[in-house]
Amino acid sequence: MKKYLYILLLTLLTAACSSKKAIQTQANAIKEMSARRVAKKHAAHYFQEKTIDAKLKVNYRNDKERLGFSVRMKIEKDKAIWLKGTKLITIFKAKITPEKVRFYSPYTKSYFDGDFAMLKKLLGTDINFEQLQNLLLGQAIFDVKSKRQQVNIVENSYRLSPKRQSRLFDVFFYINPFNYKLNKQSLINPIGNQRLDVSYPKYLDKKKALFPNKINIVAKANQKSTNIDMTVRSIQFNTRLNLDFSIPKGYKEIQL
Repeated sequence: MKKYLYILLLTLLTAACSSKKAIQTQANAIKEMSARRVAKKHAAHYFQEKTIDAKLKVNYRNDKERLGFSVRMKIEKDKAIWLKGTKLITIFKAKITPEKVRFYSPYTKSYFDGDFAMLKKLLGTDINFEQLQNLLLGQAIFDVKSKRQQVNIVENSYRLSPKRQSRLFDVFFYINPFNYKLNKQSLINPIGNQRLDVSYPKYLDKKKALFPNKINIVAKANQKSTNIDMTVRSIQFNTRLNLDFSIPKGYKEIQL
């Protein structure tokens, strides 16, 4: 179960939504801009739709194995994230709210019912519902306007980073200079030799709502590496969602 739990948690740090029209990063010269203005433009392009209903294809690999599976993802913005993973059969179901993290596996007949302390234990840092949702929406996990930022032009992006980084990790946001969505965001813990890179290589335009079409995750710890590539098969916005979730009786609780 821990394997699928780890897959689930990394999957929660990714997401994508697709449509018919692709937006590619242009090869034009990037003009200089203040960090404050870049931060404001990124915040102004936050996702505004109220719900998401998507079907995703996920490819997972690490140093020992490769695994492909499908995920149904439903999001009611600021309220709930609902997930169902399948590989011929259902391997997990999950529902995450600002207060709780709940999931179970019909495959192993086990469940977890707790709070975000579980994610902190596994990821090694605090994370809350809003930050998790931002990762799924292709937005900076931290409010780039709340702290003084510095900006550099790196990898054809405006790279924002706090002038005073956290004691636990360094964070970098690579902002697309044309649509002001994220190209990538990185969390780096040099002391613990850990790194998480979440990349958004392509954006699509669906009814003027921009979403990453694909998302790539690379999580490194010491000499070990985990990769997740995600592609969206279908997507709908602003539909009525069924987010019902209940843990079946007789399942064994997971102790983390």
